[in-house]
Amino acid sequence: MKYFASLAAALFLSIGAFAQSGSYQLGDKVADFSLKGANNKTASLSDFANAKTVVLVFTNNQCPYSKLYENRLTTLAGTYSGQGVQFVFVNPGVGDGGETLEAMAAKNYSFPYLADEGQRLSKQFGATKTPEAFVLQNTGDGFVLKYKGAIDDNPQVASGVKNNYLKNVIDAVLANKAVTTVDKRATGCLIKKY
Repeated sequence: MKYFASLAAALFLSIGAFAQSGSYQLGDKVADFSLKGANNKTASLSDFANAKTVVLVFTNNQCPYSKLYENRLTTLAGTYSGQGVQFVFVNPGVGDGGETLEAMAAKNYSFPYLADEGQRLSKQFGATKTPEAFVLQNTGDGFVLKYKGAIDDNPQVASGVKNNYLKNVIDAVLANKAVTTVDKRATGCLIKKY
């Protein structure tokens, strides 16, 4: 019986690793994508070809962690908007009884909020939690994944943050410096697969 439990655990871990292996890895060039926005207009990664950096944040309106990070993220977006940084929120919880475009539109962000219906984009990026950030650097020949993971080290209390992972990565990318923090495990709600 113990043998079967060990075998089942090993198989489960192997399947999990295999499922994530098809997603983008750090340093990979990111393919163009198009998603419908909360405003019913389609937005594509190529729409941001003039941005130095695109920050994709997989989030949703129902996750308590997303709610805790909402003000921090919108503040970051405002801080960096004049520096060539484009924030884009992506909601993997739209459809199949999940969230709606109407609920997304009620947020009225100053940057695109896109619906990942069918969860193709979240799978492509390997996003597993909300909120989870992905920083894409514009190389002039497309976008390259430079960071994925946590926004900072304290989801509950903004004033208690000691490490601003996302902010530090954005600063490094804008300064054309090496990104030293490349993959910090995100704290948040698991993305429910539809």
